[in-house]
Formats: sequence, structure tokens, C-alpha cells
Amino acid sequence: MTAPPAAVGQAAAAGAPARLDPAARRWLLASLVAVWLGTAAVSAIGLHTQGRELLLAAGLRSDFWIAALILSGAAADLAVGAWLWWRPGRGAYAAALLLMGTMTMLATVLLPGLWLDPLGRLLKNLPIAAILCVLWRADAKRTP
Repeated sequence: MTAPPAAVGQAAAAGAPARLDPAARRWLLASLVAVWLGTAAVSAIGLHTQGRELLLAAGLRSDFWIAALILSGAAADLAVGAWLWWRPGRGAYAAALLLMGTMTMLATVLLPGLWLDPLGRLLKNLPIAAILCVLWRADAKRTP
């Protein structure tokens, strides 16, 4: 792999907005919308499945609080997914990154073993964060 041209490196160092092909932007956004809306649906539909098992493993025993946490997470995922779909921009990217970061930190504190999950439950958040940062940088001129 070759190093980027000097002008690209200088622009990145100066904090210049990233240039992103419109088709690439649409694909990145579509994948993020699918992640957030899909997670919301799976969480709400499977209220008594994996999410419940994870919260039980974390030591939570109240059925009420387990359901409340799962449904509030699903609602947050739905809100972010809808925002990314209808009004994508720096605010939506920042909200998605904040929500994902918060949930990742909570999962890390409650169930640190999820970092070692063979399906990469928490590791998948790293490329999602990178995509959000690329979109945020690319929209620097589009959003005030």
C-alpha cells in the first residue's frame, strides 16, 4: 500500500473535511440505518431472549428492569436509526456515536467478556465508530 499524496495528508492534518463519493456515502448510511433499525427490531421482538440472558449474566434479576432496559435501548436504537435515515448529518452521527459509546462502556463494565465473543459483539463497534467519524468529517461543510 502506498502512502497518500502529501496534499491529502496535509488536508487531514489541518482538519479539512473528508471528501466522500456520494454513492459511498449512501451505502455507508444505509448500512448504519440497517444496524440501528435492525437492532431495535431484534431487541423488541426478542425481549425474552439474548438481551435478557445477558442482563441476567450481568447480575440483574428484576424482570421489570430487564424489560425496561431492553425496551429503552430498542427505543434509543430506533430513534437514532430514524434520525440517520431521514435527517443524516453531523448531529445524527454524533448521537449515534454517543449512544454506541455509552452502550459499549456499559457492556464493558457489566460483561467485559463480550470483547472476547467469537462473533465480535463489541468489536463490531470499532468499524461502526470509524464509519461515523468519516461521515461526520465529510459533512463538515454540509452542516453548520
